[in-house]
Amino acid sequence: MSISEQDTKHLERCIELATIALEADDDPFGSVLVDAQGIVLREERNLVGGGDATQHPEFALARWAAQNLSPEARRTATVYTSGEHCPMCAAAHAWVGLGRIVYASSMDQLVEWLAAFDAAPPPIAPLAINQVAPGLVVDGPVTHLAEQVRRLHARAQGSV
Repeated sequence: MSISEQDTKHLERCIELATIALEADDDPFGSVLVDAQGIVLREERNLVGGGDATQHPEFALARWAAQNLSPEARRTATVYTSGEHCPMCAAAHAWVGLGRIVYASSMDQLVEWLAAFDAAPPPIAPLAINQVAPGLVVDGPVTHLAEQVRRLHARAQGSV
């Protein structure tokens, strides 16, 4: 599926949330859950700065969806995110039965950027979403938005 104007708008909001996370001393990730009609249901940003490395926005959205949406509403929802889901978040997304995922930057890009910034790699295998959950519909990365995300990660690593 191609990236629509609406997809781009939601991804831009994810980057805004990632910026808010960075300014709060968290890793720069932000995500938005949107229903089948295009209505934003929930927004989350990374909250790992408190010491719990599982406080990813995609994981929070999956838990919220499981508690607040019917299986059908979850299946037809879309998760937009600044960075491709990590394996933990991809698994949560699949287990909860959420629909499409659209991301601005990929896991491969993040790994490449962290290496270029001489930063530690993630503590987990950098798997693509479909390596963890093969049945999920996934779109990304989005080139012009990925560059904005790269700049956020550079700031996070002090490489700007």
